[in-house]
Amino acid sequence: MSVPLTLLGLLEREPSHGYDLKRDYDNFFSRGKPLPFGQVYSTLGRLARDGKIVMTEVEPGVGPERKRYVITERGATDVESWLTEPVRAEPNLQTVLFTKVVLALMLGRPAEEYLDIQRTAHLRRMQELTEIKRSGNLVDVMLADHGLFHLEADLHWIDTTVARLDALGKVVRG
Repeated sequence: MSVPLTLLGLLEREPSHGYDLKRDYDNFFSRGKPLPFGQVYSTLGRLARDGKIVMTEVEPGVGPERKRYVITERGATDVESWLTEPVRAEPNLQTVLFTKVVLALMLGRPAEEYLDIQRTAHLRRMQELTEIKRSGNLVDVMLADHGLFHLEADLHWIDTTVARLDALGKVVRG
C-alpha cells in the first residue's frame, strides 16, 4: 500500500486536516493496522516539501494547531498516474512458501508437515475473513473476498504440491 499516494487521493477528494486523513485512511484502508499519527504527519511534510500539497489555513485547536492541506496539480497528476498504472500482476514466482518447501526437501525435513501447518493457518484466516463478510460493511466484504480468493488459490497450490512432493524431492536433491 502506498501511504503517500493514498493520502494524496484522499486530499484530491477534499482538503483535509491530518487527523481527518488518518481517520479516513483507517476507516477504508488499514484493516487492523491503523496508520500512526507520526507517519501521517511525516508523510504530509514530505508531500509538502515535494510540492504535491500545500497548507492553506491553520486553525487553533484544543491541542496543536490544525493545519488544512490541499493537493496541488503536481499531486493530482501523481494520483492520476498511480490510479491508471496497473498493479503488478501477482503472483510473484518466488514466494516464501515455495522456498520453504524446496529447502525442507533439500534438507530432508518433513515438507508435507510444514504444508499441513500452513494449510491450517490458511483455513484459520479464511474463517476470520468469512466472519468479516458476515458482519462487515461492503468495504470489509470486498476486502475479505479478495483475501479469500487468494487463500483458496494457495490451498489449491498446497494440495497440488503435496501430491508432487516425492517427484520434487528427487529434483531438488539431485
